[in-house]
Amino acid sequence: MQFLIIARDGQDEGAPARRMAAREAHLANVRPMFADGRLIEGGAILDEDGRMVGSAVIAELPDRVALDAWLAGDPYVTGGVWRDIQVMPFRCAPR
Repeated sequence: MQFLIIARDGQDEGAPARRMAAREAHLANVRPMFADGRLIEGGAILDEDGRMVGSAVIAELPDRVALDAWLAGDPYVTGGVWRDIQVMPFRCAPR
């Protein structure tokens, strides 16, 4: 099942520092998921000045339980980076 995840960072003064502190661990966590197809696409949401303020991800996982398990262990969640996470069922268009 495919999911669209929109995850917004906190808006407090420490938010950019939390993102940068967790970034390498987050990327290390998601790289194997991209390699095996569990993540289809992902990247940073930017503000008008080009600063990272969130993330958008398209994931393909067996079900919502698997998605929630991944999110619960991701460094952007455990590190307090993502503060507002929306998850929607999704279907990529055929190519």
